[in-house]
Amino acid sequence: MAFTTFKLFRQARLYSIYVLILLLIAYLLNQLDRYTLPIVAKPVAQDLKYGEKSCMANSSNYYYTNFKDNTSSTITHNCTHLLDDIKLNVTEQEKMCEGNSVLVNYTKNGTTYTNLTDACEWNYDGSGLLYQVIAGPIFTVVYTFAGIPLGLAADRYNRVRILTVCLILWSFCTLMAGFANAYWNLALARMGLGIGEAGCSPMATSIIADYFPEHLRGSALGIYNFGIYTGYSLAFAIGNGVYLAIGWRWVFYIAAIPGFIFGIIIIISVKEPQRGQSNDDNGKTVSGLKKKFQLPLRERVIELLKAFFLSPSVLLLCIAGGVRNGGGYVWALNTELFFETVKEQTKTQISHWMSWIPLVGGSIGAFVGGIISDVFVKKRGPHTRVWVLVISQALAAPFAAGALFFNPPYCYLCLIPSNIIGEMWVGVTLAVLIDVVPVYLRTSAIAVYFFIITNIGGNLNPLVSVIKSSFGGGRTAYEYALLIMYPGLYMLGSVLFLLTLFVLRIDIRRKKQREAEREALFGYGNSDDDDEEITNSSENKSDSDKIQRDL
Repeated sequence: MAFTTFKLFRQARLYSIYVLILLLIAYLLNQLDRYTLPIVAKPVAQDLKYGEKSCMANSSNYYYTNFKDNTSSTITHNCTHLLDDIKLNVTEQEKMCEGNSVLVNYTKNGTTYTNLTDACEWNYDGSGLLYQVIAGPIFTVVYTFAGIPLGLAADRYNRVRILTVCLILWSFCTLMAGFANAYWNLALARMGLGIGEAGCSPMATSIIADYFPEHLRGSALGIYNFGIYTGYSLAFAIGNGVYLAIGWRWVFYIAAIPGFIFGIIIIISVKEPQRGQSNDDNGKTVSGLKKKFQLPLRERVIELLKAFFLSPSVLLLCIAGGVRNGGGYVWALNTELFFETVKEQTKTQISHWMSWIPLVGGSIGAFVGGIISDVFVKKRGPHTRVWVLVISQALAAPFAAGALFFNPPYCYLCLIPSNIIGEMWVGVTLAVLIDVVPVYLRTSAIAVYFFIITNIGGNLNPLVSVIKSSFGGGRTAYEYALLIMYPGLYMLGSVLFLLTLFVLRIDIRRKKQREAEREALFGYGNSDDDDEEITNSSENKSDSDKIQRDL
């Protein structure tokens, strides 16, 4: 990544790099605004009164507020564990929690006290089915379906203007989330957020493709994708810091403001590039690659259906990718709540670790996965990419489980190898898809693939609440639910990736046969559907190899 980044900054035009930086910031804000709610889920639930309740430290208790050392920690621990292993109904749990005195040793004016009344409260903890639904499906379903018309609009209308509108829309919805006074207000804001954010990547990647020549395009997209990990890490740093300083509503306000500023900067300073044109190493505009042939829409849909439902490896790849994506979504949407409720960590402690671990671990994992898969592919063929997927997810799962069951700081440290090894799947899976799908369907196939895995993965997290309830609720049940839905989905994804191996070679042969038939019919076989014509395929390396190397 360092070499390709250096090559990009050395060879690309300065203005193109400027555009790339603005698009990276837009994507960073995209991820920041998406994960703001999970960071402040608990105080939001307490203000808006939704979700599950549990026994916790009474934040208004004098001794909890004024003894910010062993006393407050002891109160938190005792209240959190008060109902462990006690089988009571909800009403009985509430009475026991709020009527119980907590044993704490503290000294005031030379007198030692050992018993605190009203130290615990029965309050909303931010978890439950309503939270999992608003964090996941309410956003994800709207996000994926809105992406379809926005993706089509990217091929016909001014992309810079659409991106600006989308950026301002999702920033406005983030701002409105800060004004929410009821659950349905927050739900509407999340739906609007999904619509706005759906327009980010289709527009940005298309603009990048036209600003950078083919040999720099992968590097540019690799830099753009750093927005995922940077934005997610910033959500912990900004969310926890702002909440502790001035409250949860200001977390949304401050996360939203940069979007309006950069929206104005983008619309004023970024020029809509001519489609199919880019700049060569000398900064000269080179002509767009011409299309010799375009499949009619009906035939294209039929070909796509064949590629996905008559190719077992593609179908398995989508299912495996969706399952593995689900594990990532579940953890991302429950990280803050888990460390607060189960590990009894303060927001300062969580921010100390989570503001950098996803950024470092995820970025290294995506980069290393590409290198490893390319090395094996050169020696043993495309099927070895799948082995990288199988082994990486199987190795990452124990570390993910360690994050659930080890105590701090070891739970945090487990996330470093879990992210490095576990995040290898992102680019490698895409490269496998490119190996299997005919080149003239590549762009459409990638869009369908992301649609499938996002709908599968982004809608699995409500199962956390269902599984937690089936185990009887409480802290331990939450751990078991996440064990199934986090490292458990990693392992299931590994098994499904393994099944892909049994049919991969057959589908690659079918792909080559279909491309040969197309070439025989039309005199060529390597024209893609994003306005590219490759006139001499023997002189070009595998696109999947390029993508992995550049990532």
